[in-house]
Amino acid sequence: MKRRDFVGLTGLAAGALWLPVIPGFAGDLVDPMRLLEPGLDVAAKKRLADVALNAARAAGASYADVRIGRYLNQGVFTREKQVQNIVSSESFGVGVRVIANGTWGFAATNTVTDAGIAKAAQLAVQIAKANSKVQKEQVQLAPQKGFGEVSWKAPIKINAFEVPIKDKVDLLLATNAAALSNGASFVNSVLFAVNEQKYFASTDGSYIDQDIHRIFPTFGVTVVDRGSGKFRSRSALSAPMGMGYEYLSAKAEDKVAGPQGSDVIGYKNSYDMLEDAARAAKQAKQKLTCKSVVPGKYDLVLDPHHLGLTIHESVGHPTELDRVLGYEANYAGTSFATLEWKAKGQPYGSKQVNIMADKLQPYSLGAVGWDDEGVKTKEWKIIDEGKLVDYQKIRDQALIVGQKESDGCCYSQSWQDVQFQRMPNISLKPGTSKMSVDELVKGVDKGIYIAGNGSFSIDQQRYNSQFGGQVFYAIEKGKITEMLEDVAYQTNTLEFWNSCAGSCDQSDYRLAGFFNDGKGQPSQSSAVSHGSATTRFNNVNVINTARKI
Repeated sequence: MKRRDFVGLTGLAAGALWLPVIPGFAGDLVDPMRLLEPGLDVAAKKRLADVALNAARAAGASYADVRIGRYLNQGVFTREKQVQNIVSSESFGVGVRVIANGTWGFAATNTVTDAGIAKAAQLAVQIAKANSKVQKEQVQLAPQKGFGEVSWKAPIKINAFEVPIKDKVDLLLATNAAALSNGASFVNSVLFAVNEQKYFASTDGSYIDQDIHRIFPTFGVTVVDRGSGKFRSRSALSAPMGMGYEYLSAKAEDKVAGPQGSDVIGYKNSYDMLEDAARAAKQAKQKLTCKSVVPGKYDLVLDPHHLGLTIHESVGHPTELDRVLGYEANYAGTSFATLEWKAKGQPYGSKQVNIMADKLQPYSLGAVGWDDEGVKTKEWKIIDEGKLVDYQKIRDQALIVGQKESDGCCYSQSWQDVQFQRMPNISLKPGTSKMSVDELVKGVDKGIYIAGNGSFSIDQQRYNSQFGGQVFYAIEKGKITEMLEDVAYQTNTLEFWNSCAGSCDQSDYRLAGFFNDGKGQPSQSSAVSHGSATTRFNNVNVINTARKI
């Protein structure tokens, strides 16, 4: 697309340079065609990396790593029949992290020249030496071999930035039209695309080039009853994915039906945005007149798109070792799952709960070949048959808990931010016995089926919580009977996971995820996926969110 056409399409002309506050978007606004320009070649990156490493060692660093990063973002925003905004941004620079006098130091620069990079490396060492005057214990890194010159690329088929903006706009406006023609009063839709071009090098002897892609199509639909003034909404049941534009190819084999009678369709490795928007409008309209839930104890059957958020908050965050050790106490809380609690061997969940951490799963948001401190990524157990067996750790944390290697879950949102421990993909393993969603529902006498994630609340120790959803259906004597509204469940982490009675098999396994998970001070954002199959939880306390206390 030509620059003139791009500006004309947005309808903003001189206002095309306006940028709303969008989490995860950083850098300079650029013409979208710039996102297709090649960055530095690998040889140039290696030469610049060696400048940083040599300068750091010469200044007194015992260890150094350097990250050369080019971060590309694009967001297309629409509402009803109009384009609201199109934003393309690029950020490029270098971050240098060192250990000097047993203490961390970090500095970054967007002056990507020999002199600029050497100056950043020297500054990082100066900061480390200054910090060492108040450091009580020296940093100890788990050993890590160098990998030499290696690379990893996300297995995408279509680079989202190569798709003309007109095609993206047409898709979003067609999505809006599908919702409006099925009863929506208002609808907005968005398409986000991200490309991280990251080069890592360290004094351990690694030179790692990685090309990472993510995509997130989403929308929100609202239906208003003009007579009563009541309104109801439903958001997209899409998941952000570590894929290219092929995610929007809408393959029939990737659709997974909810239980019979629920009118819910889930999606695996492709997504039908128009179909989901049309169904969202119908369901939002149905919510206006459906029955409000009667509070009480219910067996819950939770769709993967809903369960992902509960996994994220009640397992992902409380098993981050830095949170367990109190490093996040000033910002996002601590964790009930302390080292002392783990040592007691209390069950985190029932025997059916097997939760894995990984940075490997294809198409997941967290999938990379190496993390941001040059550790080869892997899969490991967090909860095994209901017992907490491990945490999420990086190189300067492993020795604290008596382990000899990092888990490979270190990440930084950009070249100008220091890397630290971030949540890998955290997923509930599906059941090993053949089990369909209908068969899972068949065993429920009194229950509720929930799809989609809604509002939630959880305390700073990730223990007491409340979760809502997008759509709810009553289950009576093994069958879906009617849609419900105003549903949320209140529980605590141990009570919830110990109520787990089993999951559907691998055929129902799907990824949910989050594009912007915040953590740290200054805050950083990361993307993470959570996989599961539809899962049953027995005797959970359900409240009515519309009732006054």
